[in-house]
Amino acid sequence: MNRLRTIATRGDTPVLALSIGTGALVALLIAGFEYLTDHVLLERVFNRPLWQIALAPAVGLLLATLLLQFLGRGATSSTSDEFVRAYHERHPRLPLRHLPAKLLAGVATIGFGGALGLEGPSIYAGSTTGLAVSDRFKRWLRREDVRILLTAGAAAGVAAVFKAPATGVLFALEAPYRDDVTRRALIPSLLASATSYVTYINLIGPEAVIPFLNDPESRLGLNLIDAPLYTEDGLIWLHHDQLTSLFSGVEVADVLGAILLGVLAGLGGRSMAWLVRWVKGFAKQTSLLPRLLLGGALLAGLAVGADSAFDAPLTIGPGLAAMEWVVAPDHGLGLIALLFGLRIAATIVSLGAGGVGGLFIPLAVQGVILGQFVGQVLETERPGLYPILGLAAFLGAGYRAPISAVMFVAESTGGAFVVPALVAAAVSQLVAGPSSVADHQHHVRLGHLERRFTLPVTSALTTDVLTVPPDATLSEFVYLHVLGRRERSVAVVEGGTYLGMISLTELSEVDRSAWDDTPVGDVLRADLPAARPSWTLRDAIGAMGDAEADVLAVTDNDNAFIGLLREDDILKLDEILEETGG
Repeated sequence: MNRLRTIATRGDTPVLALSIGTGALVALLIAGFEYLTDHVLLERVFNRPLWQIALAPAVGLLLATLLLQFLGRGATSSTSDEFVRAYHERHPRLPLRHLPAKLLAGVATIGFGGALGLEGPSIYAGSTTGLAVSDRFKRWLRREDVRILLTAGAAAGVAAVFKAPATGVLFALEAPYRDDVTRRALIPSLLASATSYVTYINLIGPEAVIPFLNDPESRLGLNLIDAPLYTEDGLIWLHHDQLTSLFSGVEVADVLGAILLGVLAGLGGRSMAWLVRWVKGFAKQTSLLPRLLLGGALLAGLAVGADSAFDAPLTIGPGLAAMEWVVAPDHGLGLIALLFGLRIAATIVSLGAGGVGGLFIPLAVQGVILGQFVGQVLETERPGLYPILGLAAFLGAGYRAPISAVMFVAESTGGAFVVPALVAAAVSQLVAGPSSVADHQHHVRLGHLERRFTLPVTSALTTDVLTVPPDATLSEFVYLHVLGRRERSVAVVEGGTYLGMISLTELSEVDRSAWDDTPVGDVLRADLPAARPSWTLRDAIGAMGDAEADVLAVTDNDNAFIGLLREDDILKLDEILEETGG
């Protein structure tokens, strides 16, 4: 019994067990969310007359806004960005009372045809659930376990909505940073994702989220229509030359095409990130009613225009219908390019009008369309290759999550085309640069000392200090400060204005017999830098190193003296933060 109690309370055991429970809870939430969105609303919207389909997104945006304002008590439309923001907070917080409002607002936005993805509310639901579980069982957990369960919950949300457990893990680990991952949450995220996936497919079924990725003809670039098929026992038999094509190695042309597609996807991802930032800024400066009216009118016009061009309102919904249309053969380059522009416009308008949803699937849609366009330009004989490469490259560039994008392709296609997908994703990352559609992402993880260096100088500033006037003698400085208070350096201040520093170094340069007659103002050191309150500790330590000093005066922009920053106080601050877990 004692042995069991030891195992149950040691190390990571509580957080691992809670990760499994979190995964199951998240799967139940996402199953209900997807059923309401896809089967109750979106399928019915697509079966309505065109005028009703065109007006449906405006209705969904209005309902989403009302739900956020009243049920959510003023909650924002942000979803996956909230996970990233909370992850970087010292005390992560996602109010549980906002969860029903955001999930229902997501149902309204996407279910009525808004061009956003289900993964945004799913990530929010998962991360919020993880935090709620950590709060409920906080006496079993360490301080760092809260952030781990937050990440595990987000991983479970992605794993469920995409039916892709490995993608869920990698996305949750990659999302908080542009060029790094959160390695400490790996094992809990694996458990949460696996549990969520198993629970979810038993509730909803294993059908693919993006059907064309699991279609052998489109995925492998083989023409199976004329192949002899034997369907006894559910098996499909292919010609020998088809099997050779299926299992052949990666061709040089594939890699070159992947490089070209990576460049284009990187530029597209960078443009998408800029548009997302712009529309979010526009939304903040525009009042609610004009934003809803303009957004609803634009989405209606886009739906009608798409129906006229493609005989289907392909701007409606997350974009799965658009992907299925574009991968079909015999579409002209002009129509494919038009669909690319219309889908971007629909996504940006849905986001700017206050819609609740994610950008993962919309980015994937843009990648598939771009890939199909490039594939036709290059006249490839493997038609399924380029849409898949485009998905990996565009998604990875937009979200700064290349590993997740490639894993999503690998899980969705059974491993086909992974090597060129890696090439395309890597090139798109280089071209896209630091841009991302996700707010609050940090560049890289900061280590223990680096986190301390980002603190402001005010965290170690001492304001209750004695200064010396410039007309005081060196003898007064020695007896009152050096001997009386054991101070090696003192700020020289006159009328509140900082003049410089006086220290034992300057004192030693004056003959002892002249101390009684030499004022401090004659020997003070005025060339030392003065820190500003806006500086970080990194700035101050760098200035100390350059000046070979262990103390800096802190002043405002008018050179008014505020206090002193000592090297010893910075070291003491680090000890205090380490002991308190700050």
